[in-house]
This record gives sequence, structure tokens and C-alpha cells, in this order.
Amino acid sequence: MDAVAYHSLRDLQDKHWWFVGRRKIISELIRRLVTLPKRARILEAGCGYGGNLAMLGRFGDLDAFEYEEGARNYASGLLNKPVAPGFLPDNIGFAGEAFDLVAMLDVLEHIDDDVGSLRTLRERLRDGGSILITVPAVPWLWSEHDEIHHHKRRYTKVGLKKVLQQAGFEVADVSYFNTLLFPLALAQRLASRFSGKKFAADTMPNRFVNGVLERIFAFENRLAGRINLPIGLSLYAVARRV
Repeated sequence: MDAVAYHSLRDLQDKHWWFVGRRKIISELIRRLVTLPKRARILEAGCGYGGNLAMLGRFGDLDAFEYEEGARNYASGLLNKPVAPGFLPDNIGFAGEAFDLVAMLDVLEHIDDDVGSLRTLRERLRDGGSILITVPAVPWLWSEHDEIHHHKRRYTKVGLKKVLQQAGFEVADVSYFNTLLFPLALAQRLASRFSGKKFAADTMPNRFVNGVLERIFAFENRLAGRINLPIGLSLYAVARRV
């Protein structure tokens, strides 16, 4: 990921509508689709600057790993214990560990070997443990935004299910989200293509716009895990080790 774009995650992760709304949706997906024991062990794969740590930590005893040193150090302060160094597909540590849930939130699209990475994470799950993944969706929406963020791909629903199955998972649910704002995003990307205007790095909208977008996006937490939406800017999947 470009340095400017990566550092923007640290600056935006607490208040930007996309991060706030996504956390609310992910939280509901865990409640509805993942069965966790009382003393659950959870691992976040590629935690970045730690924007999801507080939310995930409400569900159990949380560990995390991250490749980039600056992000890892920052996230360690939020987690109040060291975030481990780790690099997928084959150098993440936690060998012999047995987690109840692995969360991989907008990480898989950055990795060349997605199937191999999922196999590695499967080895860190107990039998019956779950993995929750979010990824960008709809390949024909590919834009300069994906290039700035060094995405390798955007996924289809069928494609995400296929890589999970190839990695040995049983897929429990896969569906689109960020559906309500899909028309707006589509219009923006089409306008950018026709105008040739360059995509700017992620920025914080003004307070009013940010609040409106957050409420629209977060409304989908009422639907997540209950209704399979027909299309969206993102996909989630919940799969289990069997």
C-alpha cells in the first residue's frame, strides 16, 4: 500500500464513516453467525493500526499480528500487549495455537497467495473454529483506489467461496454488504473514468457528510447475517474448520 494511503488508515480509523460503519456490521456478524465459548480466543490477521482491536476484544481474549513495524507498534499500544510480527502466507507465528475465531478484515485482497494464506490461518483454528473475512467486491469496479491500496484483486461471491473451499473450509455464509451506498460509489467511479480525474488519497469528509454516510452504512448491521444482499462494494464470509 502507498505510504500516504497506509498512514491515512491511522488517522481515519476512529471516526471515518467507513471504518465506524464496518465495525458495527462486523460486530453483528460475529453475534449472529459465530458461536464462541465464554473464554474465546480470537486472532486478528493483519491488524494494521489496530482500529478493530477494541471491537474484537469484546468477544474474547484477543491476539493479533501485523507485518508493518510502525503499524504494529501503534496497535500494540491499543491492545496493551505486543502485536506479533507476521507475514502471510507462511510466517505468522502462533504455531500450535488453537483460536476460536480468526478475523481477516480487508487483508486477503493484498496477498498474492490467498488460498495458501487461508490454509495457514486454518491451522491456527481449533476444530469447529470460525474465520470471518471481509474483502472488496465486484471486479469491474476496479479503480485507481485499488491500485493506491495495492490490491491484487476484487472478489466475486463465487470466487471468495471457492478460495475458502480450496483452503479446506466449510463456508457457512457469504454475502455482499455496503449495498446502500453502491449507487453513489458506482456513479463516482464512472465519472472518474470519463473525466480522467485522478483519485485522491482517503480523506475525512466534513462532519455532516461523514455522519450521514455513517448512518446509511451502519443501517446494514440490521441486515447483516440475515439477508443476502444482491450486490455491494464489499463481501463478507464466515467459514469453519471441520
